[in-house]
Amino acid sequence: MKSVLRQILASNIRERRYVLGLSQMKLAELADIAPSYVAMIELERKFPSVEVLERIAWALKMDPTELFSKACYPIEAVKELHKSVLASFEHVVKSHIEEFEAKVNKGDFCP
Repeated sequence: MKSVLRQILASNIRERRYVLGLSQMKLAELADIAPSYVAMIELERKFPSVEVLERIAWALKMDPTELFSKACYPIEAVKELHKSVLASFEHVVKSHIEEFEAKVNKGDFCP
């Protein structure tokens, strides 16, 4: 039987890394542990000591207790927010480019 705590810990570390845009290697560097150890934690094969948990939490910019919260970071909501922000940004940029091109085509633009 798999440990529920290991599952929650692995999921929260993986999801928080994603949110912060960190690779396993970068997290390992920030937490001063081996990249293979981060992988083993995320695969639920290893369970870190309290000291390592604290370093991981610090590297992930979170309180150590949050590593064991079931609803730590709703990754799907973060992904949707990311898509929404990118779509809005794309729309604004496209609009400004169209306005600029219209001015250039009318001859209203002097560099």
